[in-house]
Amino acid sequence: MKKTVKILMVLLVTTLATVKTYAQVSIGLSVRIAPPALPVYTQPPCPVDGYLWTPGYWAYTDDGGYYWVPGVWVAPPRVGFLWTPGYWGYDGAIYVFHQGYWGRHIGFYGGVNYGYGYGGAGYMGGRWAGNSFQYNTAVVNVNNTVVHNTYINKTVINNNVTVNNNHTSFNGPGGVTAQARPEEQAAAREQHVQPTSDQINHQQIAGKDRSQFASANNGRPATAAMNKVDGNRFNTEGRRARVSTPDGTNNNADRSNRAQANNNADNHTAANQDNANKNASPTGQAARPPHQWQTGNPNAGNTRQPAQNQQSAMARAPRQLVRHPAAGRPHANPRPQEHEKHR
Repeated sequence: MKKTVKILMVLLVTTLATVKTYAQVSIGLSVRIAPPALPVYTQPPCPVDGYLWTPGYWAYTDDGGYYWVPGVWVAPPRVGFLWTPGYWGYDGAIYVFHQGYWGRHIGFYGGVNYGYGYGGAGYMGGRWAGNSFQYNTAVVNVNNTVVHNTYINKTVINNNVTVNNNHTSFNGPGGVTAQARPEEQAAAREQHVQPTSDQINHQQIAGKDRSQFASANNGRPATAAMNKVDGNRFNTEGRRARVSTPDGTNNNADRSNRAQANNNADNHTAANQDNANKNASPTGQAARPPHQWQTGNPNAGNTRQPAQNQQSAMARAPRQLVRHPAAGRPHANPRPQEHEKHR
């Protein structure tokens, strides 16, 4: 009898763990107003070898409305994992935010063209080659004093599958009408890892900066992108942005001396490189000229070390959160080419 009870307990725990793994994909915030158009901004160069780009997006709080979370380079939680961005989708009468997640393949992100490799389907900004990440410098911008594992694939610039001339930021009537492809549906059923603590912190900081709110900036945020979490801030033109202070004044000080890490022993390489190259990011320089937007399917390898799951708080309002089910080899080139501008 005791043996039977133990077996049942093990099965119950296993089932709950499985549900928790996939439930994170369906968590979302619902709003009755459509998010603003995606702002045009220039991608700052990747500051640390191994960091991946996570595009900017509109988050929401009922205490101020939509605010812009800057695009930022972050350390992935595991080798071989890629970032599927979150997206807003129209669900009959409301707009629901579908949470982004880490996984071995890129899932559906609403067909929204976030730029810099996220053209609406898949990711063409880079790929995993064993335990190393290779950057496609035809699509993304890297600091080639610290990043040397690169290649060039310009075909993704010409093979657009998503047209987003008005910078639409949501899926559904009036926005992008893309539907999930079979491979994206398969990716959604894979094991996922929630946004890291650094990503959550990044959003929370943006939500405390009134200059990031659409009601204050008319869709043109003061900080459009950052080279890393708590690092250098850049405006839409790619120039160093002013940092807002609680009293409403601005200054030029950037909090760029904190090494980014996930408190994960397996991420010590990226964290140490970050700490060793604090001063590698450009100061006072505009980012390189942009390429056109591009799209395509990911070409990624599959390996990365284990990491802790982080409790997701991405795109959540400080209060009144509503949960809803989700919708459905080249060679190295040390000189990066011109880089796309997110239009």
